[in-house]
Amino acid sequence: MQEYKTKQKEILLECLTENKNVHLTVADISAHLREKGHPLGTSTVYRQLDKLVASGLVRKYIIDENSSACYQYIGASGECCEHFHLKCNACGKLIHTDCSLMKKITEHMKESHGFIVDSTKTLLYGVCADCAKKV
Repeated sequence: MQEYKTKQKEILLECLTENKNVHLTVADISAHLREKGHPLGTSTVYRQLDKLVASGLVRKYIIDENSSACYQYIGASGECCEHFHLKCNACGKLIHTDCSLMKKITEHMKESHGFIVDSTKTLLYGVCADCAKKV
């Protein structure tokens, strides 16, 4: 089945690619689109995001039951797959970390414990450097 490009999908993809290093909620996306003069209805944004997630172009993050889901453009290469995420308990910032030590831990878990870590769903909680300076 051929997938058709719609104007809404193009506008949404443009927003996500412009912000590909940021995790955006639906509210963030809607606000960004309004600012750019392209308001889309919330249900349209959700529907298009669901399609983009299903196609593998966008990753959906569910951090916890109290937070809105976040979305990030990862492109066809899946470039945001093989690293861990850190969430600041103070400001809520979500940080990507591509650290050789974390890779070693992942390898250790597999080799020593037979456990394969899914880094796409691994989230470590703590306090970011900016918030730690304020304490």
